[in-house]
Amino acid sequence: MRLIVDCSTSATNLNGATKENLQISTFNETSSTTATDESNIERKKPLKEKQPKEDDEEEDEESHAEDTSEEKENKSPVVVRLTPEQLSDRQETELKHIVFGIAASSNLWNIRKEYIKIWWRPKETRGVVWVDQQVKTLRNEGLPDIHISGDTSKFRYTNRQGQRSALRISRVVTETLKLGLKDVRWFVMGDDDTVFIVDNVVRILSKYDHRHFYYIGSSSESHVQNIHFSYAMAYGGGGFAISYPLAQELAKMQDRCIQRYPALYGSDDRIQACMSELGVPLTKEPGFHQYDVYGDLLGLLGAHPVTPLVSLHHLDVVQPIFPKMTRVRALRHLMESVNQDSGSIMQQSICYDKSNYWSISVSWGYMVQILRGVLSPRELEMPSRTFLNWYKRADYTAYAFNTRPVSKHPCQKPFIYYMTRTHYDSVTKDIISVYTRDKAKSPFCRWKMTSPEKYTSVVVTKKPDPSRWKKSPRRDCCRVMPSHKSSSTLHIWVGKCREGEVTEL
Repeated sequence: MRLIVDCSTSATNLNGATKENLQISTFNETSSTTATDESNIERKKPLKEKQPKEDDEEEDEESHAEDTSEEKENKSPVVVRLTPEQLSDRQETELKHIVFGIAASSNLWNIRKEYIKIWWRPKETRGVVWVDQQVKTLRNEGLPDIHISGDTSKFRYTNRQGQRSALRISRVVTETLKLGLKDVRWFVMGDDDTVFIVDNVVRILSKYDHRHFYYIGSSSESHVQNIHFSYAMAYGGGGFAISYPLAQELAKMQDRCIQRYPALYGSDDRIQACMSELGVPLTKEPGFHQYDVYGDLLGLLGAHPVTPLVSLHHLDVVQPIFPKMTRVRALRHLMESVNQDSGSIMQQSICYDKSNYWSISVSWGYMVQILRGVLSPRELEMPSRTFLNWYKRADYTAYAFNTRPVSKHPCQKPFIYYMTRTHYDSVTKDIISVYTRDKAKSPFCRWKMTSPEKYTSVVVTKKPDPSRWKKSPRRDCCRVMPSHKSSSTLHIWVGKCREGEVTEL
């Protein structure tokens, strides 16, 4: 969802509040996330848990006389403890258990639907696109079902900087629940310009017990955005997940809740307001990316945190992630690596070429950076500021995470190699990725050391690692492999660190 760029705030008008339509004043009445449209939801009957039977009043006196302390304990709720065998037999969350609710605008449909096609898997993924009015569709286009959102004209909307479509979008999860789909554990909300890595969505949600209340997502990259809206809010453009039981509870009270917050800006802050009333906090997963930035995502994607990449947003705002490609083509190109090892996509590895004193950072499946000199892992794992803050007037350091400046020294400019092709070698059982140097001309450097410019390509070899996120998180190690001095290709191995292995020169 796109977010408001104006930093100003306006006072919330509380006049005319009634008991049934009580407005709750907020510290900042502008709330976040762009609006693309509006929505509704139905409730499935909640499953009734079996309660321990209490003694009937008509029981005979003899039964009461035999009421021992042990029997009194039996009146407490029954705690069922599964055996290790039962736990191992418990079915893990799969893609079939997840339903996507996609908020879309009819005005932008012909453009935005191309993003959905990139990640949507016909006959595998489940979900619905919610639009404000009918859109033209083509047969066998490989898209989710399209539904028109319910009427939201009865709800008040008083934010002068936003759009009423925020009301519709805030009800996407509820309206999707209303469809009565079977065997659902999670609802995942996203925008029509959000690209999901669906296998990583499954990996993230598999960590949590879907039978409990969970509200999972992440904050904005912009510290200013989070101050305006909330650090406790899941940004809808980056996507968020709601467990099925929580969606049921949300459906019961959401319409009343929406009426209490007419001054909020977007849809995701309305969701968070309702979650606050339900008492459910945000469970943060940093792999959901709002990307409230402008410019080049290279710095962010080149130093992705050690967590699965789940989503990319604001793709119409930032530059294509691969140069000299359209945005859609660049994302399709990235999917070549995703299809080989989705769990490792964008995962950073850091190593050093000791003979040349180079620092090397691999963002697997995306690009390789080679820098002259030695930068510590502590520096390299910080994103370089190749991007601008969502609030352009804000200080360039106003991010919700650490960053490092782009070096102005000509000798410290990184040599960047973008992924050109990835394939699986069935003989060696390795994934081979080829990265080709960006054609941008390198500035003249006076340092008397070997220039990485001698290498026109980098070949990265790694083993598939589908279970990497079932272990404790750790950055992969990488090693520079021996090569002939006259070779124009640098070979790098990436994979699980050996015992005692440390990233050091």
